[in-house]
Amino acid sequence: MGREALAVMDDHLTQHDWFVADRYTIADIALFAYTHVAEDGGFTLSDYPNVCRWLNRVASHPSHIPITEE
Repeated sequence: MGREALAVMDDHLTQHDWFVADRYTIADIALFAYTHVAEDGGFTLSDYPNVCRWLNRVASHPSHIPITEE
């Protein structure tokens, strides 16, 4: 099921930079939470190049605060 979800995300990101409204929204924040650690769950993110580019966009967004930052 996880691979299917990543494939849907990757497909969506072929046409869009973000998940909703063509801008950074709570949808991106919510999806990033689990997606950025998907490799810890055994998923190979390099199989989903659009997801990888999106992860980098989210991480470099000025409003992004890494979970490890206090």
